[in-house]
Amino acid sequence: MKIFLPKIRLAISLIASVFCFLPCGLNAQEAIPLVYDVENTGASFPEPSYSSRDELPFIEQLTDPLLFSDGSGRATDFSQWSRRRSEIANEIQHYEIGRKPPVDRKNMEASMDGDTLLVKVSVGGQTLRLKTLILYPETGHAPFPLMIGMNSIGGSIHRDVYAGMPLAQLAFWSGQVNGYSQFGGNDSREMERLYPELKGNGAYSEWAWGVSRIIDALQMLGPEKTRIDTRHIGVTGCSYAGKMALFCGAFDERIALVVSQEPGGGGAASWRVSQWMPEKVEHIDNTDYHWFMPSLKDSFGDDNVSYLPYDHHELIAMCCPRACLILGNPDYEWLADPSAYVSCNAAKKVWQQYGIADRFGYSIVAGHGHCQLPPVQFPEVKAFINRFLLGKEDAATANIAIAPQSFIDKYDCNMWMQWWGTGQQPPVKLQP
Repeated sequence: MKIFLPKIRLAISLIASVFCFLPCGLNAQEAIPLVYDVENTGASFPEPSYSSRDELPFIEQLTDPLLFSDGSGRATDFSQWSRRRSEIANEIQHYEIGRKPPVDRKNMEASMDGDTLLVKVSVGGQTLRLKTLILYPETGHAPFPLMIGMNSIGGSIHRDVYAGMPLAQLAFWSGQVNGYSQFGGNDSREMERLYPELKGNGAYSEWAWGVSRIIDALQMLGPEKTRIDTRHIGVTGCSYAGKMALFCGAFDERIALVVSQEPGGGGAASWRVSQWMPEKVEHIDNTDYHWFMPSLKDSFGDDNVSYLPYDHHELIAMCCPRACLILGNPDYEWLADPSAYVSCNAAKKVWQQYGIADRFGYSIVAGHGHCQLPPVQFPEVKAFINRFLLGKEDAATANIAIAPQSFIDKYDCNMWMQWWGTGQQPPVKLQP
């Protein structure tokens, strides 16, 4: 095994290990926000330095999500998390999906036509339009919390989950930004008319940009016109749209809840763990490179994945301190749910570090079709919606960590992260 870590990173990591994953204060729940009013709280931090693959450390285990990119310390206190999260966001954009550019609101127009939200974004003499119907609930009082479904009202979550909830819904139609789809889209890239310099971006950066513009419009119009409570917005989707929901939620801190359903490889699953698995799963060499930049495969394909300076447990962790629920389906091998199981347990360490572990959960349950949420998973989804969108503080979201016993027996999650803070990586070895 090749192991290379800069000496400064190793030294800081060893010192910081003494403090690893202890709750930060007795009142973490009260002190740490559930959501923010801005898209990116770390926008003012400088970007980390970027290295070519051959200059990056070879880390066979999962990367330490708390270790600053320059090795100057670990984000053990929540006051340091915005900086660290900003580093992860920049690295994912640089190496994987391309840039998600910010937009000055003076270049935007927003209006309501009845219950339809209309958005115009103008950049460089070009205009992109977004349009979507808001479906209002028959119960409750405005302003309403909102669930944004990727390419459908409510995502793939069964309508019975939403029944009786005072929850508004709308669909983000991804083709209005980037027309590519697994199911026969036209591959038009409307966003690239505005940003021709970003041609070659992965679709997930562009789709995340589109959802953020919808949230901008809702904030610009205000609850008097939209009847929407922008402090309680959720996103959800399944399969490739499950990845979409995860990227959208990770990259916009105004989203209070992410429900990513069966996102597969390139979503919640770790690139490293998936590459190591003997099963035929979606991994860095065989995923869809309309979604990601081709340079990701060129630089980090095959065993070179261990040079990647982050992994997708850190994409999940970008949702912290906000709420996130990952849903899996082990009946479909391609989804790489054992890898997602390891990745989720690694991501959860960040919420645990700040004493807010009840804001993250995962449920990996067999016995149902792809993107067909079974009744056995309804309680977990309802609990997260009730607490983080509807504000019901008694909703039980703690200790939602559901996976097949075979995963627990076979996949040693600790093996992938016990080196954090020590610099000593144990060998990767599948349990018999």
